[in-house]
Amino acid sequence: MLGVLGDLVEDIVVWVDGPLRHGTDSRARVFRRRGGSAANVACFAADRYPVRFLGCVGEDAAGDGLVAELGGHGVDVRVSRRGRTGSVVVLIDREGERTMLPDRGAATRLERVPDSWLAGLTHLHVPAYSFDGEPVGATAVDALARVRRAGGTTSVDASSTGMLEQFGRERFLALLAELAPTFLFANRSESAFLGLLVDGLPGPERARLAATTVVTKAGAEATTVDVPGEGLFTVPVPPVAEVRDLTGAGDAFAAGFLAAFLDGGGPDGGDPAAGGADGGDLRLAAALGHRSAARVLASPGASCGETV
Repeated sequence: MLGVLGDLVEDIVVWVDGPLRHGTDSRARVFRRRGGSAANVACFAADRYPVRFLGCVGEDAAGDGLVAELGGHGVDVRVSRRGRTGSVVVLIDREGERTMLPDRGAATRLERVPDSWLAGLTHLHVPAYSFDGEPVGATAVDALARVRRAGGTTSVDASSTGMLEQFGRERFLALLAELAPTFLFANRSESAFLGLLVDGLPGPERARLAATTVVTKAGAEATTVDVPGEGLFTVPVPPVAEVRDLTGAGDAFAAGFLAAFLDGGGPDGGDPAAGGADGGDLRLAAALGHRSAARVLASPGASCGETV
C-alpha cells in the first residue's frame, strides 16, 4: 500500500478574468474543492494502487466533509482531529499560473502516527510542506524513518520555492541527506534553487543525495530523471490542448509516477526499486505521471476520479 502523509484542506480556487485590479472589483469564478498536496496525491493514485492518507483535520463540519470526500475516492483515510480545518485561497491567472494564500490550520497539528497507520505500507510519500510547522514536521520525519527501517521505499516532493526559502535551503538539503528518500520530486525552479539540476545537468549539491533519484519536471518540456550511479535521462511531455489551471498537476504527476513504480516492479518483476541500467520502468513511471497530470490542467483546481 502507498501511504501519503500531509495536508487535507479546503481549496478556494479563484479564476480571475483578466488582470487582478488592486483596490476594486475584479471579475472571477470561484470553486471550492478538497485540497492539500498530500490529499491530492492520495486521491489521484487511488484508482491505480491501494492508498492510505495520514493527516489531521479540524473538529468541524469542514473536516467531516473533506474526510468523507477523500474516502469516497477509495482512499483509506486515517486522521486525527484537532482545532480548525485549514484552507488555501488559490488565485489563477489567464495562463493558469497560481498564487496561493495558505492557512493550513489543523494540518500542522499531526502528532506521532500510530503503528497501525503505517502497517502494510510499502512506500511513504511526503510533500515538503509537511516539514514546515510543528508537530507535523517531526511527525513526518519520524514516519519516513520508520517506513525505511521496515524495508519500504519513500519519496519527498519539494513543494514550492517559497516554502523552501522559508524553511532554509541548507536545512532542507541536510534533511534530505539524512532521510535519503528513494525519490525527490521537484520542478525546474525548485531543483535549480536546491542546486540539484542546473541547465539540464547535475548541480553542485547533487552528490549530497547519493541514494536518491531526482525527478525534475519542467512544465511542457521534458522531465529529467537523474538516477544515482546511472546518469540522467529525459522523458518528453505529450502536448496538452488547453492549460487553464496548474493546481494539482505536480501532485497528479507524483501519484501517477508512484502508482506505476509500485505496481510495475523492476525489470525482472521483483523489487521495483531495482530499476534498470536504462531506467526502463522509471521511463514508464514518468510517462504515466505525465498522463495523470494532463487530466487536471483544464480543470478548476485538483480533481480526481477518472481512470489514468
